[in-house]
Amino acid sequence: MKNVIKLIVIILFLFSGTTVNAQNYKFGHINSQELLSMMPERDSAEVKIQQYAKDLEGELEIMNVEYNNKLNDYVEKRDNLTPLVKQTKEQELNEFQSRIQAFTTNAEKELQQQNAQLIQPIIMKAEKAIKDVAKENGFMYIFDLSRGSVIYFSEQSIDILPMVKKKLGLEE
Repeated sequence: MKNVIKLIVIILFLFSGTTVNAQNYKFGHINSQELLSMMPERDSAEVKIQQYAKDLEGELEIMNVEYNNKLNDYVEKRDNLTPLVKQTKEQELNEFQSRIQAFTTNAEKELQQQNAQLIQPIIMKAEKAIKDVAKENGFMYIFDLSRGSVIYFSEQSIDILPMVKKKLGLEE
């Protein structure tokens, strides 16, 4: 929504009747997702995130195995248990299941935090390079095609991806 409003403001400004030469404006575009996928830091961050997720999944699997073992043990013996022991075992199983659910919720939050912690500096580095290239080359606006906010851009709009790649040392 903000992007649509910005686009409308730009269009209104350009066609507002001011006698400014439209050729003075330099517009560019980039696909930031494509840029991020080329950055080597992203690969190492994704490896760390995948390893962290794998570690959490392993811990969850251990908890599930332990829970299933306790549940199977209870099911096998429940007919021979006294009501008090049966109630205690059921309560233990419910508490264990609650711990598994809490672990799952916390693991998802931790994974999101880990992702943000590792990916955010990469995004900031890419954004800084984009802004630096825009300033150095006199661009008025840079549109990000990966965010889906630009429906059309003309041939006069310059793809700054090659310049940003060069700025980041990603030239092939």
